[in-house]
Amino acid sequence: MRLRKHADYQRAYAAARKRQSASMSWFLAPQTLEPQIPGAAVPPQAHGSPRVGLTVGKVVGKATERNRIKRRMREALRRHVDLLPEGFDLIFHPRRSVLAMEFVQLEAEIVRILEQARAEASRLAHSPAATPLGTPAP
Repeated sequence: MRLRKHADYQRAYAAARKRQSASMSWFLAPQTLEPQIPGAAVPPQAHGSPRVGLTVGKVVGKATERNRIKRRMREALRRHVDLLPEGFDLIFHPRRSVLAMEFVQLEAEIVRILEQARAEASRLAHSPAATPLGTPAP
């Protein structure tokens, strides 16, 4: 359920629009299947399970602080994994203020983002402009 490959992050950044919340930025992008044969044209299709990525830059602090932020965010996400939008990738970019937040506040912020992401994913899934090229609109 985690984004691991650099190419997956790059594809998600290219397909998503940056959104802001009080303590972090986040990106929501529909998942696409990679072609089985390099160079073959395969229309994008949605995967089933949602994936999450966490990116904490060096500007946030030293490695111990960045790792602490990631541990806290992973725990909050683990508690609310049922809110993740199906067939979408979600990437979080926390700000330094996350270090000073109480865990309850961080969890509430993540739940708010997950609910917004779920609503946005629902809107994108039902919009005719969101259908992949080469596939008929429902």
